[in-house]
Amino acid sequence: MNKKELTIRKDIINAALILERKKLNQGKAGNISVRWDGGLLITPSGIAYDKLKPEDIVFVDKNKKYHGKWKPSSETPFHFDILKNKKDMDVVIHTHAPYGTGFSILGKPIPCFHYMIAFFGGDVVPCAKFALPGSQELSDNAVKALKKHKACLLANHGVIVTGSDLEEALFLAEELEVLCQQITIAKMNGTPKLVGSKDMKKIIEAVKTYGKQ
Repeated sequence: MNKKELTIRKDIINAALILERKKLNQGKAGNISVRWDGGLLITPSGIAYDKLKPEDIVFVDKNKKYHGKWKPSSETPFHFDILKNKKDMDVVIHTHAPYGTGFSILGKPIPCFHYMIAFFGGDVVPCAKFALPGSQELSDNAVKALKKHKACLLANHGVIVTGSDLEEALFLAEELEVLCQQITIAKMNGTPKLVGSKDMKKIIEAVKTYGKQ
């Protein structure tokens, strides 16, 4: 592998450890992929993050054939299809974060309880319909849910976020979990109110230039 690929492999492992440290994943849960050489680099199946080495990251080529000593994550189908369909996104992160996964069990989108929902590409975070883990049906459902959004819930399963790079994807993964925690607290104390649609439209436009000069 060349120097750039080695760096990406190390960055994937570092991102996986960050997710675990922030309690967005645990043990062997979840997976990360980064677009590479017409295909993707992805975490392997069934190996704890703190055991990973750069050579353990699996390359899946444009024909969906994997290269390496381990099998790729069982959720490779949706990683592959999401990157194929979202040309402006180069990273996919899947987590079993507690609050986000808790919301996924409701099987409903997350409405605009908070203006930060706008960072995910609209006035809701959609929820993909349930399908068996690792199945093509799950991949199809996820791609549909993510068509106009940077993140979605997977019903009774977890969360997917996408990003133009690992930094953005990690930010969105953490931010979505914080929002789900805040909304859970609000629901425990009463009936949350939504941000008005006119205000959300303005915020959605504003975040398009967030962090840009």
